[in-house]
Amino acid sequence: MRIVLIEDHAILARALIQSLQDAGHAVDWLENGQDADSFLAGNGADLVVLDVNLPGLSGLDVLRALRARGQVFPVLMLTAQGQVADRVAGLDAGADDYLVKPFEMAELHARIRALSRRPTDARPDVEVIGQITYDRAARSLRTAAGALSLARRELALFDAFAANAGRVLSKDQLGERIYGTGADIDANAVELLVSRLRRKLDGHGVGIRTLRGLGYMMQVDPG
Repeated sequence: MRIVLIEDHAILARALIQSLQDAGHAVDWLENGQDADSFLAGNGADLVVLDVNLPGLSGLDVLRALRARGQVFPVLMLTAQGQVADRVAGLDAGADDYLVKPFEMAELHARIRALSRRPTDARPDVEVIGQITYDRAARSLRTAAGALSLARRELALFDAFAANAGRVLSKDQLGERIYGTGADIDANAVELLVSRLRRKLDGHGVGIRTLRGLGYMMQVDPG
């Protein structure tokens, strides 16, 4: 999942980025409300973690602007203010959930998992792809022989393909899903990651087709 984190507290932001990346997510970090608004208008997100008190524009201003644009991805608000009136203001502005600082990372991840299962995400929690059972919530893959072990970025790559079944994804698109928008990524790194994932999927009814000059597409093998 590609998560946009909008948080001006650098120490907290770095801790959140590390924890989210360890869970297999790609993270884009913005510290300023104005920059965040511009970024979301041009790039969107799978999910946004949004602090209320930001320089430039407040978190509520950013939230109202993205909802006014018709962007429906889930938004989890972060705030140091736990009063009911503050939570109500955020929810009324279009937030999907609210988390009061300080919080445990485990709760943040649980809320992100819950939000990813909301109706705005039409993908099921558990999906059978070829001979692989993919549990999005547990972030696990199983075959008839048992668990299929993927490294963090391999799992993020598999999730990107599974979310775009039948579609061609360019190297740049895959790089953004895995590393975050604007990351300095060598195209060879994406090729190497695709190659590693392809080898692990071999024999399980799932393939990754290369379309030269265009990118890659996941295919379920017939039979």
